[in-house]
Amino acid sequence: MKQFKGVLLISAFVLLAGSDVAAQSHDASRDIQIRASVMAAPPELRDGATVLGYDSDGMFGSLRKGENHLICVADDPSMEGFSVACYHSDLDPYMRRGRALRAEGRSPEEILATRNAEVEAGILTMPVHPTTLYVLSGKEGRYNAVADSVEGAKVRFVIYVPYATPESTGLPVSPTAPGEPWLMDPGTHRAHVMIIPP
Repeated sequence: MKQFKGVLLISAFVLLAGSDVAAQSHDASRDIQIRASVMAAPPELRDGATVLGYDSDGMFGSLRKGENHLICVADDPSMEGFSVACYHSDLDPYMRRGRALRAEGRSPEEILATRNAEVEAGILTMPVHPTTLYVLSGKEGRYNAVADSVEGAKVRFVIYVPYATPESTGLPVSPTAPGEPWLMDPGTHRAHVMIIPP
């Protein structure tokens, strides 16, 4: 009987220890996702940014509530390469809608067409002022937790200026020199200034 009780106690300890290890592993993963995702943001905005990412079951949701206007999205573990992004909170309805459509299995073309139609119908709104998206990505990219840095990835800056045109901004519609800003999708609600450092 004493031996049986001992087995039960050991089993209970193993189960509890296992759950602690799982919780610690999830906490570590959460911390790494937060630290990696904010690398896309300017240093002075990183600590106060809201962070969205993935739980241990791969479900997408909030990892940290922020204190400023920036929302950062962690790297998707189901996708190849490395890609994190941070954007102004006023862009969230537009970005959130894109994620929802991707989760439904819509193609990039379908997502574009759906959001276009919803913006034109007034269902989906875009900010009326310029708003910024920061992207840090690369096929060979990875987060180095020891150095607290991202390796093998490049940054690009996207400034949404709805309905902007070359005439209203003075920008070309394609880059003519490395790192030069240029206007993509001019005249549409998704018009944005692209800046890709060389």
